[in-house]
Amino acid sequence: MTDATSTTASPTAALSAAGVSIWLDDLSRERITSGGLQKLIAEKNVVGVTTNPTIFAAALSKGEAYDAQVRELAARGLSVDDAIFEITTDDVANASDVFHEVFERSNGVDGRVSIEVEPGLAHDAKATIEAAKKLSAKIDKQNVMIKIPATVEGLEAITETIAAGISVNVTLIFSLDRYRQVIDAYLTGLEKAREAGIDLSGIHSVASFFVSRVDTEVDKRLSAVGGEEAESLKSKAGIANARLAYEVYEQAFADERAKKLVEAGANEQRPLWASTGVKDPSLPDTLYVEALVAPNVVNTMPEKTLDATFDHGTITGDTVTGAYAESKEVLDRLAALGISYDDVTETLEREGVEKFVVSWGELVETVKTALEGAAK
Repeated sequence: MTDATSTTASPTAALSAAGVSIWLDDLSRERITSGGLQKLIAEKNVVGVTTNPTIFAAALSKGEAYDAQVRELAARGLSVDDAIFEITTDDVANASDVFHEVFERSNGVDGRVSIEVEPGLAHDAKATIEAAKKLSAKIDKQNVMIKIPATVEGLEAITETIAAGISVNVTLIFSLDRYRQVIDAYLTGLEKAREAGIDLSGIHSVASFFVSRVDTEVDKRLSAVGGEEAESLKSKAGIANARLAYEVYEQAFADERAKKLVEAGANEQRPLWASTGVKDPSLPDTLYVEALVAPNVVNTMPEKTLDATFDHGTITGDTVTGAYAESKEVLDRLAALGISYDDVTETLEREGVEKFVVSWGELVETVKTALEGAAK
């Protein structure tokens, strides 16, 4: 279910009408307090927000929106980690309030704000579960989702967090096999929640399948292979992989196990397209939006991609479900050139965690410097 709030026949309104929920891949205090976030809801059909350490580090390093809170936290003598917890959860709680009307109107499907557990915990299931529960309790908003990476250890954390009745945004999914494991982890969590007497209807989840990063890695390998066939396959792997992920989603939720849970009040775990800003400037800036239109999905867009889609996106309805055979052929042709799908996706998962850990380090340094400056 999506929520079209724009009164104009814009491309973003058409995208929403086609079943795609538009979430903004960005958040800052200035965006909340200025009314900018509310404006995107009203004018560009934005019905949710995602955050990550990179986004928070960038927000904190710009402007003066956090100065008063940083001074107050410094005066209280809070540690850097505690200060980060206070600052980021405040932003997410306030953004959740901005989206509350969308949340109510969509019966809890949209109006969602996601916050990530510390990425350094990606390979520690127990610590991830504890962090997820702590974030959920602190923010205390129905429309918050806790982001957990789809590492092997993350699978257990997904199950236990869902079992506790907490909505989860599973992030950093690259491979179809791992996606199947993520769906299984979600369904297992729902089964445990049902056994515990928790109302399943209040638990929501999205599975964030990364797109452009797949093309970046595969295209690099295609350049190394060289030749006409390799060139013809560039910028096709990410879309093919995501389309096949949608096929996995359709199959999984048509299965008896999932259907029984849905009949008991559970929600399907929606596919979410992440990393949908083009990395290659020679590509159309709306490529990963137009090629991945299907019912009941989310597309998280950087603002640049959102603006491009609103300005000149061409939405022609479902561009996914009729393309499974063509998508399988793309992956088969890549394999024939010696490009290992498993190696690509394993590399991307490892690098994805590493990049978020680096960003967390930048966030720590930014807050540390701010606290030290405020204490002088």
